[in-house]
Amino acid sequence: MSKLTSTDWSLAARPVGMPKLSDFASRQVEVADPQPGEIQVVNTWMSVDPYMRGRMYDRESYVPPFQIGETLQGGAVGRVTASAHPDFKTGDLVSSMLGWRTAWVAAPQAAMVQKLPNTGLPESAYLGVAGMPGLTAYAGLLRVGELKEGDTVFVSGAAGAVGSTVVQIAKIKGCTVIGSAGGAEKCAFVKSLGADHVIDYKQAQGFDGLTAALKAAAPKGIDVYFDNVGGDHLTAAIEAARPFARLALCGMIAQYNETGKPEGPHNIIQAVGKQLKLQGFIVSSHADMTPAFHADMAKWIAGGKMKYEETVMNGIEKAPDAFLGLFTGANTGKMLVKLG
Repeated sequence: MSKLTSTDWSLAARPVGMPKLSDFASRQVEVADPQPGEIQVVNTWMSVDPYMRGRMYDRESYVPPFQIGETLQGGAVGRVTASAHPDFKTGDLVSSMLGWRTAWVAAPQAAMVQKLPNTGLPESAYLGVAGMPGLTAYAGLLRVGELKEGDTVFVSGAAGAVGSTVVQIAKIKGCTVIGSAGGAEKCAFVKSLGADHVIDYKQAQGFDGLTAALKAAAPKGIDVYFDNVGGDHLTAAIEAARPFARLALCGMIAQYNETGKPEGPHNIIQAVGKQLKLQGFIVSSHADMTPAFHADMAKWIAGGKMKYEETVMNGIEKAPDAFLGLFTGANTGKMLVKLG
């Protein structure tokens, strides 16, 4: 078994506000041969996702914070290069949570490893439409949002990996869909996915503009809001919500880099009178939906009902740039780093 050297990225400092390239540091790490029960993997793709910003704070959350000097973690896909585990063989395609590095050795259960099926999909799809972002959209819309045929659905961040999947699932399920995205190019992409109406939030310029555009698109109100943004989008959604609307709170990227005390929706009192359901969710709590998700997604992709876009940066050295790009609108669809 040949020795491997991995390029790893860690936090050099905890970001204050918008992260900077100087907050990250790379190093070379020798990857050992696998011991009994372990596998050795060379990553071919890694994911960067907005939730990672929350782990860069030194505070308690649903996952432990990243530690200074320790290799960062995130979704990755790779090939087994050596195995001392009976369930894995050389050449197997696997996903793991050991991204931000080019190679690793670990016990599969410790790295949340899944052996990936041979579906004919590109490897990168298992980090996007057929992976965690896709399942987030599926579970958040169908279970948390309690989607019903004929609903009017509002999706913020609709050009992103999760939002673009939400748009398409809602259309497959017979709903009217309003998406929000930033700029003409992204809005055109959301429209191409089948959205009935698209709001350019950069043109709307805040709560008043968003609310006016949303009410123009849905004069009778919205039944479901899938929130990836928070801030003015969430406030506008509450304003336009019909009685008993369901608001699935997936992410609030508008607040991830706030250094002050963020303000909540000023109209939250409407949640009482309208009897709204606002529920935050974490995709790992809905892992039981994975078999149904994979079956539906394979059918929808094969049938041409599910499109997806990827924004790809090449090389492990681009990992911090890709992550920072999430907060400046640099991606359409899933932001990925190609490693191999």
